[in-house]
Amino acid sequence: MSLIKVVGIDLAKLVFSIHGVDQHGKCKLRKTIKRNKLLAEIAKLPKCIIAMEACSGAHYWAREFKKLGHDVRIIASKFVIPYRQNEKNDANDTEAICEAATRPKTRFVSIKSEEQQAVLCLHRIRQGAIKDRTARINRLRGLLAEFGIIMPKGRYPAQKAIVGILEDAENNLPFLARELLNDLWQSIKALNEEVLKYDRKLYALANKMKDAKRLMSIPGIGEITATAVVATVNDAKHFDSSRSFAAWIGLVPRQYSTGGVARLGRISKRGEKHIRTSLIHGARAVIANCKNKTDRTSLWVKDLVQRRGFKRATVALAAKNARLIWALLHSEKEYQVDYVK
Repeated sequence: MSLIKVVGIDLAKLVFSIHGVDQHGKCKLRKTIKRNKLLAEIAKLPKCIIAMEACSGAHYWAREFKKLGHDVRIIASKFVIPYRQNEKNDANDTEAICEAATRPKTRFVSIKSEEQQAVLCLHRIRQGAIKDRTARINRLRGLLAEFGIIMPKGRYPAQKAIVGILEDAENNLPFLARELLNDLWQSIKALNEEVLKYDRKLYALANKMKDAKRLMSIPGIGEITATAVVATVNDAKHFDSSRSFAAWIGLVPRQYSTGGVARLGRISKRGEKHIRTSLIHGARAVIANCKNKTDRTSLWVKDLVQRRGFKRATVALAAKNARLIWALLHSEKEYQVDYVK
């Protein structure tokens, strides 16, 4: 009897589906198992490839299965979908995961350590607090507009104006509305303190992380971007080139080429959104402060702004910084200004 070579697991909260095949792709295992019995069931299997879709809990299970000596692979769902036969259900999903895991062109997600996931926890919670703050400022803006009071554009001007609006006794704002809007304003101030607390944690973490400190030497890369990259990218060698790394982030133009004619479009919303946003914000800050600088990057950026405009230059610099990040992580070298190979 041939041994099981590949096992696909459809992850869930309580009940998991398992599908195992031998070296010829013939099904040797198909069952449904509860969460508290999954590890014991996997421990019974011979050393093999265990594949799962990237989802909540995938990295935890990957670490546990690796402890048992298995070759664990996490696959993005978009690479599993083409191999699913018939309707979508747990059994067909696990079969598709098995098939995708053995394909030579399938890309796998690097398994994150607990420390990396802890740093990403900080980033996600910080992002949530910023999103809540923006929503509450917009809510405050909309409610005041119902009383004919218009707040200035921008987060800082709006927060600066709200105190005067709430204290103005002649703007005909009803007492109940003034009281409720003041409660909303207090919650916004509390969120400001919360975001500041998370920022300080990130700054402290960045100074303790060796790779993050090296990345921060690149103009436009700060503590937030550096810690996000180090926590997300387990090993830069998983990317074949700097371009593939930039494409993973989402800073490479979409391509629609046929008949030998290359057609490049805009960047899309695909990719690692948080890192892409941080890189673009950093690039915008670099461009805004490069007017009097004469290094190679500043001269290139100023020429690009004149030829293609500010926004295109911002994305181009962000893509350039993404490639620099890959080069530093891949080579483990320090950043050098005006480096010539």
